[in-house]
Amino acid sequence: MAYRSLAECVKDLEKHGHLIRIKEEVDPHLEMAAIHLRVYENKGPAILFEKVKGSPFPALSNLFGTLDRSKFIFRDTLPKVQQLVSLRNDPMKALKNPFKYAGSAMSALSALPLKTPSAKRNFQKTSISALPQIINWPMDGGPFVTMPQVYTEDVEKPGILNANLGMYRIQLGGNDYIQDKEIGLHYQIHRGIGVHQSKANARGLPLKVSIFVGGPPSHPLAAVMPLPEGLSEMTFAGALGDRRFRYFYDEEGFCISADADFIITGTVQPNENKPEGPFGDHLGYYSLTHPFPLMKVHNVYHKKDAIWSFTVVGRPPQEDTSFGALIHEITGSAIPQEIHGLKEVHAVDAAGVHPLLFAIGSERYTPYLKDRKPQEILTIANHILGKNQLSLAKYVFIAAREDDENLSTHHIESFLSHILERIDLTTDLHFYTNTTIDTLDYSGDGLNSGSKVVFAAAGSKKRTLWDTVPHDLNLPTEFSRPNIAMPGVLVLKADAYVNAEKTAAEIALLNMALMGTNLEGLPLIVLADDADFVAKTIDNLVWVTFTRSNPAADIYGINDFIVNKHWGCKGSLIIDARRKPHHAPELIKDVETEKLVDRMAQQGGALQGII
Repeated sequence: MAYRSLAECVKDLEKHGHLIRIKEEVDPHLEMAAIHLRVYENKGPAILFEKVKGSPFPALSNLFGTLDRSKFIFRDTLPKVQQLVSLRNDPMKALKNPFKYAGSAMSALSALPLKTPSAKRNFQKTSISALPQIINWPMDGGPFVTMPQVYTEDVEKPGILNANLGMYRIQLGGNDYIQDKEIGLHYQIHRGIGVHQSKANARGLPLKVSIFVGGPPSHPLAAVMPLPEGLSEMTFAGALGDRRFRYFYDEEGFCISADADFIITGTVQPNENKPEGPFGDHLGYYSLTHPFPLMKVHNVYHKKDAIWSFTVVGRPPQEDTSFGALIHEITGSAIPQEIHGLKEVHAVDAAGVHPLLFAIGSERYTPYLKDRKPQEILTIANHILGKNQLSLAKYVFIAAREDDENLSTHHIESFLSHILERIDLTTDLHFYTNTTIDTLDYSGDGLNSGSKVVFAAAGSKKRTLWDTVPHDLNLPTEFSRPNIAMPGVLVLKADAYVNAEKTAAEIALLNMALMGTNLEGLPLIVLADDADFVAKTIDNLVWVTFTRSNPAADIYGINDFIVNKHWGCKGSLIIDARRKPHHAPELIKDVETEKLVDRMAQQGGALQGII
């Protein structure tokens, strides 16, 4: 469907029963986010808030809240775009089947950005403070833009085809920002905008930034797509939306998306930062206050009848989960094409995406052996950890495809079971210490600082996983409430974490108590503050285990050893997934706001029958 605007998309969704309107005034401080979360949790429709307290502009959320709705929005273009991405990964396809792929080539050509200077007349000016000041979580540092498209150009190669369009969060107010004059940008230096800023800094130049909000749905999706090298986000947006990306430059030389609902323009001066955050983030915790680039606001534009687009970020699943599912629909084969021997890789959403990766690769190095052992898949794991956002992972679990051709990285419990049945804990754990991790992950010992580990498993089953707690389990008094979270995984409640020295003493006691116990069918033990919660669901297990642990610091083992700098254990592996003092606070909903949402679900309320 070739939507010319976000308003056209809203009209189409409403016509087909995919959207509700909330006509009563709603507070952007927590209330709008709470409504969004509750509707999303119930797999509800997109939401148009007609009256936002303190702002003249309506707001839209949950646009991509389900995969079915996302596919409905792009129902006419998905197959063509999938072919286009496929061609970028394997151009030989077009040479071998020129007639089959001719349409995709034309799609790419017709999707080239279109300069439309006459569109200037469609915009009016406003201010940052007039925009919806949406605050999602109680401890957030201020209002944020959560569905932005941040546009920058390369100072060495200016122009739209060498530009970057990315989705990086924007803080509109609070902290030390001067209202209406300054806003904060949060991004990592390896991202496209970071490369552009580094080049501008080297020349002592301010980086020009344009922030687009709204516009056709293809635009925000293009901003988060992991596109193949050389495929412009603006071209992709045109192909996906079946409408060329229209743009012009304002009097100050800032690029303006002619189809966006709002545009904020400004500059980032070299090495000029201010504190940004806290912000409730996708790991399920707050990212804390840190210095990030400061943007000096030049202008704020909006179209007539503009609609503000936003989402809510929090512990998965959330709306960005559907984003991820749609991205996989489009580019599912892209990464395996780029890494030789890789069958599939999956960032586990339930674990906060970046902390945990599952992968399947080929193990062909020594086919003459009676039983496989991890060799080629270790090389593949190194490739994965050097690839774009995959490099943010802390835990990589990788299996050999030859052991089970039907194994899928998208089934958490069966994939973990496959690994735990086959892994040799004396040889198959490989650590990367003193390295970088996700900026949003506070399990390490500093910002962007932590460790990684690869769990590699290849060959036949080595053990049968147990689904009951051993009757002869003898635990020290510091540990209690043993639970089986899934076959092979024992969760223990441990006393609250104090420090590393105390933990070492506790692990020594546990080691002595379990040394003579047969735990062959329980290769993994997880220490938690609330063992019942962790063992309740597989999502709870992976979320707590992999967001609250730093591999090099928090992995222990029964009868562990070091040989030739290699660490292993002859008994069960132990992951300490308790909360630590340096961890960020968990996201907790505001009780009073939740009561307001409850009332909206009652007879005659705006959300009756929705939640």
